[in-house]
Amino acid sequence: MNNIFGTDGVRGKANTGYITPENAMKLAVSVINYYANTNHKTVNTKFTVVIGKDTRLSGYMLEPALTSGFIAAGADVVLLGPVPTPTVAFMTRSLRADFGVMISASHNLYYDNGIKFFNSNGFKLSLKDEINISDIFHNSQDLVDPEHMGKAKRLDDAPGRYIEFVKNSFPKNLSLFDVKIVIDTANGAAYKIAPQVFWELGAEIIKIGAEPDGLNINKACGATDTALLQKTVTAQNADIGIALDGDADRLIIVTEEGEVLDGDYVIATIATDWLETKKLTSKNIVATKMSNIGLERYLNKIGLDLSRCEVGDKHVLDKMLGISAQIGGEKSGHIIPIDYSSTGDGLIAALQILAYIQRKKIKTSDIKTLYTPFPQEFMNIPQIIEISDQKTIDLIERVKDQILNNTGRIIIRKSGTENLTRIMIESENKNDIIRAIEEIKKTFIL
Repeated sequence: MNNIFGTDGVRGKANTGYITPENAMKLAVSVINYYANTNHKTVNTKFTVVIGKDTRLSGYMLEPALTSGFIAAGADVVLLGPVPTPTVAFMTRSLRADFGVMISASHNLYYDNGIKFFNSNGFKLSLKDEINISDIFHNSQDLVDPEHMGKAKRLDDAPGRYIEFVKNSFPKNLSLFDVKIVIDTANGAAYKIAPQVFWELGAEIIKIGAEPDGLNINKACGATDTALLQKTVTAQNADIGIALDGDADRLIIVTEEGEVLDGDYVIATIATDWLETKKLTSKNIVATKMSNIGLERYLNKIGLDLSRCEVGDKHVLDKMLGISAQIGGEKSGHIIPIDYSSTGDGLIAALQILAYIQRKKIKTSDIKTLYTPFPQEFMNIPQIIEISDQKTIDLIERVKDQILNNTGRIIIRKSGTENLTRIMIESENKNDIIRAIEEIKKTFIL
């Protein structure tokens, strides 16, 4: 049966495919039908669903559609409004809800949207759950009798609850009273919450990307486009720049010198801080196959082990739970500090970076000295390339053997959210990477 879920929920262009009001309603009913059958609940025992969204225009369409579907299937709905994705995971646990829903296409532009689900523990659904829900979606859904329909209510204090939760991840003996922060919220879900968190901890705040209009989410701002943040940090003589994406589950750091520190540096910094402050009970750290070899060598040097997994925060979490890791993440900035959050949380990760800087009394740029990354280059091919195709297999072997001399890496993978094939080349020798790129362009006639 066709699985309607991608790497991170049900995704697509708004008002097309699965991202229409009709299909959102069907999806909501399918979820309740599946869980009612799985948990053997009766119509007299209602489910509770928590729904949050980011700031994109189509959220106004999907939120009531999903709500209608859940109510029609007999579930009560709690509406949070615009909040970061980790807020939904947190509030699902806090309210003892049966599951949570986040309406967001994360780092994509406004015309895309998505529907992400969390179970009662705040973790994303398993592949088995997704397949079973998809099976119901493609067949028939059962609605309840009128007397058993659910209700909906809006929870106005959810942002405040989440702010307090996030602040509790910052050490009580530290403050941000001498820190000047430029925060870029990508015109997204954290546009109110993020500045409030850092201000309440004492920082001086300069906001950019904090005026959402439904159409400007992630547009020339946020974690996927840091040019404005870099410029603002240096112009304002700020101590640090913090970039989130549209649903605030990603974090990218900009130093006071205007340089970008990606998710690998965030992982290295948090691991170092938690090791030095004896918060680590496990030596295991998780990253994806895209993370830099330099990060792996650094973690090994300080006595930690790096385990790699496939790209996607769901894969990161599965690996973390399997080996009892406390820190895991992606180069793109998805960081899961599992002692605090069951999903990627850009704000909690940012506070761990600030805690390290304040405790060590260093500049943000000093984080760069933790390790020297291998040169890496990324490129996108605007088509889906079959990884198992013989031409692709031959290319990988040719690049590894003849160009990278088996000392570097080439990774080719399909995008989980866009109609692209993503390629990463890594080597100690920058010239080898340039030669590898030319070989790729020649192979795929780019």
